[in-house]
Amino acid sequence: MKEENHKEFTHLKIHTQYSICEGALRISELAKHCKENKIRSVGLCDTNNLCGALEFSESIVKSKTQPIIGTQVNIKYKKDLLGKIPLFAKNIQGYKNLIKLSSKSFLDIKEEDEPHCKLDDLEKNFEGLILLTGSYDGLLGKLFSKNLTDEALVFLKKLKKIFMDNMYLEIQRHNDAGEKLYEGFVLDLSKRLDLPLIATHEVFYLDKDMHEAHDAYLCIGQKTYVNVKDRKKYTDSHYFKDSDDMYNLFNDLPEALENNFNFPYRISYRPK
Repeated sequence: MKEENHKEFTHLKIHTQYSICEGALRISELAKHCKENKIRSVGLCDTNNLCGALEFSESIVKSKTQPIIGTQVNIKYKKDLLGKIPLFAKNIQGYKNLIKLSSKSFLDIKEEDEPHCKLDDLEKNFEGLILLTGSYDGLLGKLFSKNLTDEALVFLKKLKKIFMDNMYLEIQRHNDAGEKLYEGFVLDLSKRLDLPLIATHEVFYLDKDMHEAHDAYLCIGQKTYVNVKDRKKYTDSHYFKDSDDMYNLFNDLPEALENNFNFPYRISYRPK
């Protein structure tokens, strides 16, 4: 394999305009960017819905880029812990299960609840899916931030039993609050449980200069104001970085980059 091919980083965690008050990347703009830069593959990962899946699939493939379809589903763990888990469809069965889980998260809950599924739902609908453990803002990150590290270990063992080799521990480096401490925890879990690492990057917008506009957009979702100090904030790193930047960022974790590079080869389906 040519050396330059090893430097093709796949952004699996694209959050489009369908990630309400979270992502701000228009699919049409992404498709244009993919065509102009000859991007090999990109992954959709909107939170709590698949509304953009068909548009994403059709638009991206016209740019001669491989579309990878996923979503982030909230999983309720134990009684009161709720957090995001990213899931990607390997094949048509996986896509059907994505739809089932996404729909279930809205339909099988109490009216006042936030959309979510349970671990049992994952166990019944895992076929054809690849699971990533998510960012520091996800369910595993919440277990860590609450010092429930033993519970996190139990949780991952349960997931590994269900998904086996269709599961990766995510490593991200946006310099967001808490991320560095969390990385050490994830690296330790990878060794203890023999789980593969994968480098990912949460993409909320296309260009770095869109950071302030995106920050204001987040405030709308949080029903707060830009000048409020105690609110959720992201660094200015959540743009569509090029492959060289991503490889420089993770040059100390070649296995995480290799798993990212190989991920698109595991995908054999897109909705039409």
